Amino acid sequence: MGLSKTERRHRIKRRIRKVSFGTATKPRLAVFRSNKEIYAQIIDDNAGTTLVSASSRDNGLDAKGTKIEIANQVGKVIAEKALKAGIETIAFDRGGNLYHGRIKSLAEGAREGGLKF
Repeated sequence: MGLSKTERRHRIKRRIRKVSFGTATKPRLAVFRSNKEIYAQIIDDNAGTTLVSASSRDNGLDAKGTKIEIANQVGKVIAEKALKAGIETIAFDRGGNLYHGRIKSLAEGAREGGLKF
């Protein structure tokens, strides 16, 4: 019997986290996707702190449209907050999810907002 869907995702997540490490100069953009919402945070792993965060549950976000459109808006919001905090380049951590759909849309929104990765 093979791995379950969640076990497989956790195995991929551990594999990504071995190489993806956020520093003060190049923090990590971690993405978490639930069935309804999407969350993104920029993390400095050396200090163990979250520098900037955004999600589809934030009050300032216009949560209209499909989940993919909302993910794109979250990407733009996190990019805007990151640029205000002086962060321009990041390491992208897709959290074991495929780079497709909502994850891809969030990444493209962050790139449109001005982040480099």
